[in-house]
Amino acid sequence: MNSATPSHLGAFLKARRAQLAPGDCGLPATDSARRVAGLRREEVAQLAAISVDYYTRLEQGRVRASASVLATLARALRLDEDQERYLYELAGRGDDRPRRRRAPQRVRPAMRRLLDQLTQTPALVLGKRLDVLDWNPAAVALYVDFSTLARRNYVHLLFTHPVFRELHRNWRHDAREAVAALRMEADPDDPELARLVGELSVQDTDFRTWWAEHRVSDAGYGTKHYRHHLVGDLTLDCDTWASPDGSGQRLMVLTAEAGSASQDALRILTSWSASGNESALPGREGRQG
Repeated sequence: MNSATPSHLGAFLKARRAQLAPGDCGLPATDSARRVAGLRREEVAQLAAISVDYYTRLEQGRVRASASVLATLARALRLDEDQERYLYELAGRGDDRPRRRRAPQRVRPAMRRLLDQLTQTPALVLGKRLDVLDWNPAAVALYVDFSTLARRNYVHLLFTHPVFRELHRNWRHDAREAVAALRMEADPDDPELARLVGELSVQDTDFRTWWAEHRVSDAGYGTKHYRHHLVGDLTLDCDTWASPDGSGQRLMVLTAEAGSASQDALRILTSWSASGNESALPGREGRQG
């Protein structure tokens, strides 16, 4: 945010403290009437362990905030991650912002209920970085038993897992599309994404080439062509639906045309899985989480 000025920072600080009450920050309520809504300057300075004069000069744009002061202000004003990033950018210290530890991804209960109801349709819940967060038995029958894998990431499996890779008849097309979908979600502040891209770039020339293309795709729908070692060729429509809560989770569902050979093959796979005939499948049914 190159156009930000000290006055912009002051305006943001004023607006934020106006949104907070003393009780929100663990301060005792006072009986005296307040002339303005929210916290007083003195209260923000107390919470941030800085002098009232210094905080006043910050709001007035007469002094530049240090990274340590910004960190205490972010805590004092109860800023969320987006607000904290904005604070540092206004202060011209975007590179100094501490990186928060990311919370583990959790599958939404509604997504899990959908998986449980799709008994004859392979379905996956994909999270950030296309991590496989959950799956149903039909997905295990088609792909692999995800619960036995140490690394459950759709792109990583496409490039490194022999069974997963060989399942895709048009592997180069599908893998390139997956890389474009991963690029669409690229977050420079995500260390897990950096680690994934670094590993695959070292291990696979195709990945390194496709990642460098900077091609993006939302991979919302398409057709997958598989060659399963038990039931032969399958042509399945692949559709993904984004969760409305902003979590970035997506439900990926694979369906076959009614009355087709692919539908018959799916029915065979899911019936074997449901009957417990696990020795014939590429992994036993199960999931964690």
